Amino acid sequence: MSYDGKLMRRAMVRFEEAKQRRADALHARERAVYAAVPRIAEIDAALRETMSKLIASALRRGTDPRPAIEALKEENLALQRERAELLVSHGYPADYLEDKPNCPLCGDTGWRGDEVCSCLNDYYARVQLEELSRLLDLGTQSFETFSFDVYSPYAPLDQDISPRSNMERIYDACRDYAYEFSPRSGNLLLSGEPGLGKTFLSACIARVVSETGHSVVYDTAAHIFERFEAQKFSRDETGGADEDVSRLLRCDLLIIDDLGTELTTEFVRSALYQIVNTRLMTNKKTIISTNLSPAELSRRYGANILSRIEGAYRILPFFGDDIRKQKK
Repeated sequence: MSYDGKLMRRAMVRFEEAKQRRADALHARERAVYAAVPRIAEIDAALRETMSKLIASALRRGTDPRPAIEALKEENLALQRERAELLVSHGYPADYLEDKPNCPLCGDTGWRGDEVCSCLNDYYARVQLEELSRLLDLGTQSFETFSFDVYSPYAPLDQDISPRSNMERIYDACRDYAYEFSPRSGNLLLSGEPGLGKTFLSACIARVVSETGHSVVYDTAAHIFERFEAQKFSRDETGGADEDVSRLLRCDLLIIDDLGTELTTEFVRSALYQIVNTRLMTNKKTIISTNLSPAELSRRYGANILSRIEGAYRILPFFGDDIRKQKK
């Protein structure tokens, strides 16, 4: 599983902010308890002093520090017992002033060895959903809200099945893809006329896959190629284009929406081939949504692109009446 560097930095800022809020809350509890029970403040000061004595005794040379250490330990335990009794007698839990980590797995570091802990991964998933929500309506677009009622149950003359039956098959394929997403997953080509649910199902997949902590990038084809141009021709002095292109090539799942609506140039053909080929070579997964048929893709982008897609993508053909026109 790979992480988007830009989004991980954002997640870590929020992670650290949450840690600071917990620390501030602990200090606020301490101030309130010290004001109500001054003896507890004295005990905490004595415990800090006892700890420094323990360290000094352990480091002292020339004498056996063990008797002194044992005596200090007994003093420390007695102070802790008195502290707990005072807290309980004044209506506080015995552990009210303990600085306990919010995550026992990593001790609030966010990492377990070289792996991201689940607690930090939760922050990353939320940041990623916010990023995806800038382009997708994740508030209403989910597998649970998908409706088949807008698709005709009658098969047209040129098809063996009805649009509704076809969408039931596509829905099942997309849902299985999302919930079973892994490095062993394949790639998808969602092909068909506008207004048939391609973007909706892309949003559904993006939501589910991102919630599992995988890095997901969703963008329109036009904007993706604009970032490749900015990188290629040094139109972005801040270096943002380099980071964007790296995200596009390295994320676990890239969703390219509206392929074919951009101005198609030789550079665009080359960039598309680079995206498709690089991600296949590095075992990264891609979903392409387009209004073009496979034959039209071949004419516009070249036979080599179609060959790569037909060999490594599952093609899901959409057909029927424009849903958006029906809703109007």
